Amino acid sequence: MIPIEEFIHLLENEFEDLPKGTLKPETNYREIPNWSSMHALIIIAFADANFNVELNANDLRKAQTIKDLYDIIHSKLQS
Repeated sequence: MIPIEEFIHLLENEFEDLPKGTLKPETNYREIPNWSSMHALIIIAFADANFNVELNANDLRKAQTIKDLYDIIHSKLQS
C-alpha cells in the first residue's frame, strides 16, 4: 500500500473543486465543502481504479476520516 500522503494526493486529484493541500488524514471527508452523494461515488470509483478494491455503502458509513478510508482500503488489500 502506498503511504497515506500519496493516497491523499491521489484522492485530492479526484475532486476538481477541492484546493490541493485541503485533505489531511484527520479530515472528516463528509465535511468537504459541497459534499454530496456524487463525492461518495467518486471515492468508490477511486478505490476501484487505483487499488482494485470495491468499497460499498457500509464501508463509507464506517469511515469518518480520510485515514479511516485509507485503513479500510488497506485492510481489503490484505484479505
